[in-house]
Amino acid sequence: MKGLQLIVEGNWGHFKKPETNNNPLTHDLMTKTALIGMIGAVLGIERFEMKEKFPQLSEDLLYSISLLNSVKKVSWGFSSRTAINPSRPGSPKYFEFLQNPKFKINLALKDTRSQNEFDDFLSALKLGESIYTPVLGWHNCPANLEFVSEGEFSKPKSGEFNTTSFVKAKGYKPKITDGAFRIGFDNLPTHQDNEFWNKPELYENIIYPDFPHSLTLEGLFYEYQSQSNSKEQCWLM
Repeated sequence: MKGLQLIVEGNWGHFKKPETNNNPLTHDLMTKTALIGMIGAVLGIERFEMKEKFPQLSEDLLYSISLLNSVKKVSWGFSSRTAINPSRPGSPKYFEFLQNPKFKINLALKDTRSQNEFDDFLSALKLGESIYTPVLGWHNCPANLEFVSEGEFSKPKSGEFNTTSFVKAKGYKPKITDGAFRIGFDNLPTHQDNEFWNKPELYENIIYPDFPHSLTLEGLFYEYQSQSNSKEQCWLM
């Protein structure tokens, strides 16, 4: 599979957990659906057209994330206002944000149906171009994107592997050799339909190592080889 790596970072990020509407909490990591939205922003795809792109790219792209900063969360309070009466006192509402999020993302092209979108995104990354401002979940959380490499992902292999990225929680048991670091848990959406709805049955429970550590596991994995011949192992979702 064709693949690429990029770094995404910013001062703040918020990837809302759907079950926390009153005082929204954030996922620990950038979700696949948020990444697809970022690809649409870079390519300048309008919202109406993205209705169809979301399910297509959810199926045709695979991704994984490695932390380049530890997960740190803070809460900010906001007073909500209405457009009809913006001067009316609002009720306070607290939002949880990621502070200084920095991710290395592996992106693989699973289905050639989305070849054009993948190639255009790769070209834009290399040139440092974006039609719309890429964000980390929220429009007031701008993101900086940095191209790292392009290369190829192998077919799934089976055996022991070492990775700094997340893996699915079911069926993978880390071999802990050092108890001094944190293993994080999250439940991430993997598919969004053409009504901008993240299907609850297509969430995936994952585990991930805190920065700068890695996990050693047994099971299916992919190997990424860049054009400079560097190799990495990961699981893709």
